[in-house]
Amino acid sequence: MAIWRQTPNPEQLTAALENTIGEVLDIRFEAFDDETLTASMAVDKRTHQPYGLLHGGASVVLAETVGSMASYLCIDPERFYCVGLEVNANHLRGLRSGRVTAVARAVHLGRTTHVWDIRLSGEDRKASCISRLTVAVVPHGEAPPKT
Repeated sequence: MAIWRQTPNPEQLTAALENTIGEVLDIRFEAFDDETLTASMAVDKRTHQPYGLLHGGASVVLAETVGSMASYLCIDPERFYCVGLEVNANHLRGLRSGRVTAVARAVHLGRTTHVWDIRLSGEDRKASCISRLTVAVVPHGEAPPKT
């Protein structure tokens, strides 16, 4: 059984990144199945740190983008919105070029919080980063929780 309240449409999700950091970093939603959402990001001068490797912060932007969008697809957007509460990342291996792919999988889909496991890998499919994202599910008209 699929976790999605709204059927993911990779083209529409990518279009939603227009005029955001996601567009600047060339994040593209690519695929989904019943339990995962996949996006990728360019590994080039936009996402490099000074030594020519993928910047850890860029990896976190990709992870939070795919996880946040996955949460959005699991809620009723007429009643709720989602905001990130916490994100962490373990950087396992450097990447210099190509595209990095992120696959988000739900760990917990609760009434007020979602937790996502997001695995990033290079074009060789070897793990480059493991991230966890916690998202607050907030009713419209309420402020997000204070951290």
